Amino acid sequence: MHREQTGAAGDEASVGPLAGFTVGVTAARRADELGALLRRRGAEVMHAPALRIVPLADDSELLAATKQLIDDAPEVVVATTAIGFRGWIEAADGWGLGDALLDRLRGVRLLARGPKVRGAVRAAGLTEEWFPASESMAEVLDRLLEEGVEGRRIAVQLHGEPLPGFVESLRAGGAEVVGVPVYRWMPPEDIGPVDRLLDATVARALDAVTFTSAPAAASLLDRAERRGMRAELLDALRHDVLPACVGPVTALPLEAHDVPTAQPERFRLGPLVQLLTAELPGRVRPLPVAGRRLEIRGHAVVVDGELRTVPPAGMALLRALARRPGWVVARSDLLRALPGAGRDEHAVETAMARLRTALGSPKLIQTVVKRGYRLALDPSAETKYADT
Repeated sequence: MHREQTGAAGDEASVGPLAGFTVGVTAARRADELGALLRRRGAEVMHAPALRIVPLADDSELLAATKQLIDDAPEVVVATTAIGFRGWIEAADGWGLGDALLDRLRGVRLLARGPKVRGAVRAAGLTEEWFPASESMAEVLDRLLEEGVEGRRIAVQLHGEPLPGFVESLRAGGAEVVGVPVYRWMPPEDIGPVDRLLDATVARALDAVTFTSAPAAASLLDRAERRGMRAELLDALRHDVLPACVGPVTALPLEAHDVPTAQPERFRLGPLVQLLTAELPGRVRPLPVAGRRLEIRGHAVVVDGELRTVPPAGMALLRALARRPGWVVARSDLLRALPGAGRDEHAVETAMARLRTALGSPKLIQTVVKRGYRLALDPSAETKYADT
């Protein structure tokens, strides 16, 4: 796991749309690419791979399935992922079975899940019979069932994720289904980063957690259960920390626990990052304070387009003030908002002084003698926020 902090004060053009937000990344594969896309937009990233992938060439299950298909040809082969299909061919080459597998695949009906898979099929010197532009396994299933599958032998390339209802529906239609496990997911060798991500999620130190595979989501839930904190994790994901999934299959383990997820229209990393770029800033309510525009983000504040890094204690105070902008918040209430502050109200004064320095504009927060503090909400906004 690693965290990289982004941003100090700068002009508006230098503040990325995700500056001030912290995003958890659970991916094992392509995690560097996803992390780079997020950081490029200003986010701080916490990486904790929830799974590891068993290398194809070391997977005895795939070897056994490959030999079985070469010896007893199916009528239909369904290719579901580009990386998985390429890895299957490469692994077969390593076992000395590459030519035999390609010869066998040339003699069957080959269906690809979408354009990317089609590209991998073509790169192997093969030709698919059909693929859906939607990249939907449901559309592949509908086509097969419309044609009739009774008595047919169908091989389905599995890719570590559940294919909900797909295999079951084919078998219910009378097909013999052979699974081809192109790679398998295993728990991470080092569980420490996952535990730190869980702790950060429950503490609301993350603004979003990304999932690019259903097994990763299931693994995170399983680890939380083992630590006795699954209920706390689910509460955080339901209310405060945005769970962003690359697609509906990935979201299944979370939605099975009534966790609503955000998903891009296209099931790719780029659209997933674009989704976060729209969703996280959209959750922030800009406040007109002392003639300035104030945005309270996850771990930082944007003042008139300038990113200001604020200590955790200062963020706790600022959030307490922003819950009822323009209203006076008593020192005793602010003390309760401070993490580990104890009973000394002097801690509030110390943290408030540091907060004002971090904001770069002391007038944003007013001291109300003998009562407490308030955000200096502009008079024109008083009515708008009076009942919030």
